[in-house]
Amino acid sequence: MTLTAAETSTDRPGAAISRQAIVDASRRIVGYALFERQGAAANDSAMLFEALSETGSEALAGSKNVFVHCSFEIMADGHLDILDPRKAVLQIPQDESLTKEGVAIRRDILLKARKDGFRLALDHRVLQPAYASWLPLVSYIMLDLQQLDAQWIERTIRAARERSKAEIVAQNVRDGEQHEALRKLGVRYFQGHWFAQPTVVRDSGVQASQHSVIRLMNLVRTEAEVSEIEAFLKHEPTLSFKLLRFINSCGFGLSTEITSFRHAVMILGFNRLFRWAALLMTSTRAGGAAPAAGSTAVVRARLMELLATDLLPPEACDDAFLVGLFSMLDTLVGVPMAEAVVSMNLPADVSRALLESDGPFAPFLELAKACETGDEVAFARAAGELQLSNHQVNWAHLQALIWADEIEGMGSK
Repeated sequence: MTLTAAETSTDRPGAAISRQAIVDASRRIVGYALFERQGAAANDSAMLFEALSETGSEALAGSKNVFVHCSFEIMADGHLDILDPRKAVLQIPQDESLTKEGVAIRRDILLKARKDGFRLALDHRVLQPAYASWLPLVSYIMLDLQQLDAQWIERTIRAARERSKAEIVAQNVRDGEQHEALRKLGVRYFQGHWFAQPTVVRDSGVQASQHSVIRLMNLVRTEAEVSEIEAFLKHEPTLSFKLLRFINSCGFGLSTEITSFRHAVMILGFNRLFRWAALLMTSTRAGGAAPAAGSTAVVRARLMELLATDLLPPEACDDAFLVGLFSMLDTLVGVPMAEAVVSMNLPADVSRALLESDGPFAPFLELAKACETGDEVAFARAAGELQLSNHQVNWAHLQALIWADEIEGMGSK
């Protein structure tokens, strides 16, 4: 499937998928929570399942778990066949007004889903005595930090650990300090976007490994002599190895294996090599940067590239990819964005999007960010400006998650 500008957002509105990352104690992405954008139909399970069905993407997010908002009605109606139970976690809203009979009926629905192989996630109210029969079926307890007073958080965590074997997922984590406090209480999974906040480390600058990547990128960008770049890479064998592995990965789709940098220049050219060198930045982070930040940057990059495919010339699509990849550069290298951009030889429109939120790539970046936050206004504004339908964005979004998962697998070996 390809994106077509002719299919505009006014043709068929549909539902648009947003996501939030779920990270582990090391701040590495282990899954995503998928939900309907904020607005009148927020978290409407039927609309979300319709959107997932339209994308035709059974793989969802590659090897990662995907938490999908799912009502009891959807489960009872038999709509779960579009999901892979090995990857999907059903995140189910609770109704506190249930009678004993209602609790029993819904327990049967939960039990059937478990027998079908699905894992179940419910919020902290499942710890109430009325839902005691549900607890053995629950794999995750969602702890919304915005719904609990501070003094109740530790008590709720203790109760969850005493009464069930379910893992706790802390939602709406505010910052790194709160993440660390919850980690010390035994929480292993965290949902939110706090890890993307830049942490500027002015006294250490860019790490040596990052400096090497930036130097390689600048050599490629300025189309230095191949012999000069090869001489540099001889002193950076790990960097050279990673670059060639990225290029030869399944995410690129080459029909022949590239065995040297000189061979890579002949096959790909400098522009595509710059793109792959840039990907290395996501796996060579400053000490305070979360691994999740690099993964998020890769998703943004691929999403922007896919959305630009039918709207911009091929060379501009490569630049759209770079804007997404470098949109978290301040977080990844631990220096202010302006300082980080200056250290690279980037195209003018790429720098303009990163520093001024302006130019041809700005709406693509705004849309990519809105997919992470559920920002209804930003999503509608950017999608409208680009004349993209929700269906087009959903397809590109899920494809970007899968592609990023493959790239992350390459970088972690």
